[in-house]
Parts: sequence; C-alpha cells; structure tokens
Amino acid sequence: MADSLADPGFDSPNDPARRANGGAGAGISVSLKVNGTSHALTLDPRTTILDLVREHLELTGTKKGCDQGQCGACTVLIDGRRVVSCLTFAVMCEGAEITTVEGLAVNGALHPLQQAFIDHDAFQCGYCTPGQICSAAGLIAEGKAKTAEEIRELMSGNICRCGAYTNIVAAIQQAMGRS
Repeated sequence: MADSLADPGFDSPNDPARRANGGAGAGISVSLKVNGTSHALTLDPRTTILDLVREHLELTGTKKGCDQGQCGACTVLIDGRRVVSCLTFAVMCEGAEITTVEGLAVNGALHPLQQAFIDHDAFQCGYCTPGQICSAAGLIAEGKAKTAEEIRELMSGNICRCGAYTNIVAAIQQAMGRS
C-alpha cells in the first residue's frame, strides 16, 4: 500500500542513480560563473542557487532565511540583477554570472556598500546583512532610487528582524554618494 502513495515523478531514496549521486536524483550539467570563477558542475535539477553557493561551493555568506522567497536574506546578483536565490534553480542560470556578498570585495578592499554598512552600524544580528548588501548593490545599479523613500520602497523585499532600517538606508545613501 505504501508504494501506491509514491509519486512516480520523484526518485525513490533507494534508487541506485540517486545513491550513486550522493543521494541526489539524475544530475544535470551546469556551467556558470560565481564571483568571477567559472564552475562546471553536475547537479540535481532541484538544486537552488542558494544551495549551490552554500553547499557545493562553500560560500556561506549568503544566508538561508525563510526558504520561501519572502525575507530576502538569500539575495544574490545574477547577471547584475538582484534575485532571491532560494527560489532560483541553478539549471536556470546556465552561463550566468552570479555574485554573492563574498564577490563584492575587490582585491581585499571592501565594496563601498560593505564599508557603508560598517560606518552606519547598519546591522545588529547581521543575519540579513549579506542579502541587504547584495540587494542594495543591485538597487544602485538599477539607478531608480533617488530618495530615502524610494530606497525604502525598493528594498522592501529584504527584511531586517532587528529593525536596523534607518541605518541601512543611511548606508545605501552613503554608497550612492548622497549622504
């Protein structure tokens, strides 16, 4: 009777192909660039960008928050656009350039946003900070935000449970050269 409840669209945990691939289903080849480094990987097609960077590439700056795309803690840049990585499958990003918070610094020098977050104490617990910084980098590149109100509106997908919003806006304004 238990077999009648199994969904034929999913591999059984006892499937030899899944066991041979470290517990994953059939692998799909994906080539992409993360923080300037090219990677050719064979991944379970259900692997998200979040899991790719954290578990496969061991870049743990990107945080897993709600795992439902609602908090923004996992925000990364994909081809310069801010994206919640927990809802984005890696196979959808073939050939893409992904930038995590670790990839924003250049030659050991902090990105202006990273420095501004320090200058303005724009974090308390720090858990949301990598997603906030990546989202702010995308926001600045978009060039749409001119005022503090526009920054708040366009950053509304990134939640800070500690309530450091005033300092986050001030940090973004500093990085934009509008402090």
